[in-house]
Amino acid sequence: MHYIKAKSILSIRNGMNLYRGCQHGCIYCDARSSCYQMDHAFEDIAVKENALELLEAALKSRRKPCMIGTGAMSDPYMPLERDLELTRKSLELIGKHGFGVTLLTKSDWVLRDIDLLKRINDQTKAVVQMTLTTADEDLCRILEPGVCTTASRVAALKKFREAGIPTVVWFCPVVPFLNDTEENVRRIVGFCGEAGVKGIIHFGMGLTLREGNREYFYENLDRYFPGLKERYIRTYGNAYELLSPNAVHLEQVFREECDRYGIWHDNDRIFRYLSEWEEEENQLRFF
Repeated sequence: MHYIKAKSILSIRNGMNLYRGCQHGCIYCDARSSCYQMDHAFEDIAVKENALELLEAALKSRRKPCMIGTGAMSDPYMPLERDLELTRKSLELIGKHGFGVTLLTKSDWVLRDIDLLKRINDQTKAVVQMTLTTADEDLCRILEPGVCTTASRVAALKKFREAGIPTVVWFCPVVPFLNDTEENVRRIVGFCGEAGVKGIIHFGMGLTLREGNREYFYENLDRYFPGLKERYIRTYGNAYELLSPNAVHLEQVFREECDRYGIWHDNDRIFRYLSEWEEEENQLRFF
């Protein structure tokens, strides 16, 4: 871990990343890709030491409240968050200034901040997004070794439902020859149904690989699944998008299961929901 000074904290679309890099070690992580031009080791987390100062200034300068998002490039609930508490302190500022928030994580450590998220949701709007990839706990420990397994994440989703906080799941990636099965699709959507998830974001039945993350992914395939790398190379070469051979069938199963549970599965609709600021309603709730 090392500290850096950031020039700004909110993107043009009000996205925020307090950290750069990640400790979860997910073997498929696209954020490792060379195109992001990270100038330090991915696991050597860059902590934006002036993030809170920048955030408060940005919130004060906004002409009207909006949704603030975090977690797109770096999980806000990595292990170091337990000591630094930048995410928690950011939520306190977001609530103080009457903004809404949506965050994306793979960690049940997000439950630490359920009090703040409930307070924000009661005043304006808070949405918790959680990534789920596989219902197989053993496979989950390989794919995502530095974070809690799927069962713990589903339990967290249920606790947010009980608290009245809406949730969205990211079902991705679907890793060819590993979690691209009909059983996995049905179980993941079933977990979401049990947890009362509002929508599932999904980018097709496959995986993307490019320079930087491809090498790391193949190293881990050699470590845990000997021979599978060669199958990938034979099947996909150096393609960016690696669709499962069962993609068409699995996509149909996914949509049917979502419809059965009444879960949104239109990405555009879900992203609109995550970003939209219901101004009149939220102002009345806040004031």
